[in-house]
Amino acid sequence: MEQMMAPKNLRTILKKHSGRSHGQVTVRAQGGRHKRYFRDIDFKRDKFGVEGEVVGLEYDPNRNVDIALIKYADGEYRYILAPSGLKIGDKVISDEKVEIKVGNAQKLKNISIGTIVHNVELIPGMGGKLGRSAGVGIQVLAREGGFVHLKMPSSEIRMVPEDSLATIGKLGHEEFMQRVLGKAGRSRHMGIKPTVRGVAQDPHSHPHGGGEGRSGIGRKRPMTVYGRPAVGKTRAKDKWTSKFILKRRKV
Repeated sequence: MEQMMAPKNLRTILKKHSGRSHGQVTVRAQGGRHKRYFRDIDFKRDKFGVEGEVVGLEYDPNRNVDIALIKYADGEYRYILAPSGLKIGDKVISDEKVEIKVGNAQKLKNISIGTIVHNVELIPGMGGKLGRSAGVGIQVLAREGGFVHLKMPSSEIRMVPEDSLATIGKLGHEEFMQRVLGKAGRSRHMGIKPTVRGVAQDPHSHPHGGGEGRSGIGRKRPMTVYGRPAVGKTRAKDKWTSKFILKRRKV
């Protein structure tokens, strides 16, 4: 089957901010990337009960996983994240309860224990937040008290409301981690500028800077350029989602 081009309303020119807000650098080592389009991805999968056909598989420069163009029975087009094994011509559907099939989306309470899913909602109706990177798969472990226990790729076990939507399957493009950029110029095309080590800078630019010769860090622990700890546990203790974590990830 021939691959179909996406409608223009799904793509817009992505503005380049180069890590700056009102002219001030807020994110270091960014700038000068190639012009690119932003693809509007359907993370909510809220077109319930309408079957769609995969009419294209595309590269997306804004993420490390490929995307699939879906043409629904009513003529609407949408992009979704492409799971491993999804092919042009396959049918997908989203509803409260559907067949356990790669690309289909349904509520976690209707997904069998042991199933691998991706694009999982943290809050029902808010769109998928968990499992959106290349090669990622989240395993459904158990159901208890209106929540579903999920095992994340980091081995963390987290509780998510059972009414949250999830998409069946593991995301493709697993070989992403083995890619080799090959030259510095490709990093610059991606908008990544060279990162200078803190110990190579002067003391006014970085807490690690200064000293005579090739001096070390000279502090009790490594710091960011803003003087905050750069190693160890940096997660906020009072984060509201912490109560949903049953088992912490491996450190």
